[in-house]
Amino acid sequence: MKKALITGVTGQDGAYLSKLLLSKGYKVFGTFRRVSTPNFWRLQNLGIFNKVNLIPADLLDMGSLLEALKVSEPDEVYNLAAASYVATSFEEAIGNSEVTGLAVTRFLEAIRHQNSDIKFYQASSSEMYGNNNFSLQNEKTPFLPSSPYAAAKLYAHSIANIYRQSYNIFTCSGILFNHESPLRGMEFVSRKITNSVAEISLGLKDKLILGNLKAERDWGFAGEYMEAIHLMMQQDKPDDYVIAMGKSLSVEEFLTLASEYAGLGDWHDFVKIDESNMRPSDIDELTGDSSKARKKLGWKPKMEFNDLVKHMVYHDIDYFKNPTV
Repeated sequence: MKKALITGVTGQDGAYLSKLLLSKGYKVFGTFRRVSTPNFWRLQNLGIFNKVNLIPADLLDMGSLLEALKVSEPDEVYNLAAASYVATSFEEAIGNSEVTGLAVTRFLEAIRHQNSDIKFYQASSSEMYGNNNFSLQNEKTPFLPSSPYAAAKLYAHSIANIYRQSYNIFTCSGILFNHESPLRGMEFVSRKITNSVAEISLGLKDKLILGNLKAERDWGFAGEYMEAIHLMMQQDKPDDYVIAMGKSLSVEEFLTLASEYAGLGDWHDFVKIDESNMRPSDIDELTGDSSKARKKLGWKPKMEFNDLVKHMVYHDIDYFKNPTV
């Protein structure tokens, strides 16, 4: 039986990856931060909370990471933990850099000294590309980070490559473009929209406050993206892969479609634009070229943009009608 250790197991990606690995017969361990109110609702939502072996850990503490490796004895480590909300990284730049960036070096050092045969996956981000001049971004596109979050992710991406080259550790990075789901946090614009239009449609609220509607992103379904990163870790040689749909649509297009699925009229009637919700520096457009992953991994997403938005809106409407986890 293979064993996997997932950092950030309580997040959207960690939950979907846990479910996938469990279905493949893995014994799954996951790290979580000790807080006053543990955030396990995603694992509960997927019905796998009692199947994941939870380990309290702090990515900023080397001893904590060594203990997690000792307890889990993993074949594969998936580092999904990060301070993942881009806007907050401007307000907490130093802390974000520590958790999202330098923590990866600690983890790789722990693996190097404890068991260098462990495979390591680093969750990289399309945010690393920034406002570059390329219409499509692939594995060879230059990086130009435009936020502290993106800079920290680029550091982590680079250090993973360095440990692969210098110490022959199996490290691979998935450069994932926007991947959404009903398990997305409320701080992200996709879920903020679907959750709010659900509430508005049921008369539970009357306004939705947003920022930049013109930003264009390459949107996909998170569950399918986890299938791609598992495939990366099963290859004979480690490599980096862009995971994306290959088409960009604006936040406004997401909002328009979500409003339609919620049975609402013109979104102008209930949306207010507040400049305080805009980032100090934002990316105009990101579109990923995942041809390498499709060819080498055999990965192919199935859920298109319209179905993704519908899935999220209907989920949120159902939740407010029948609250559960």
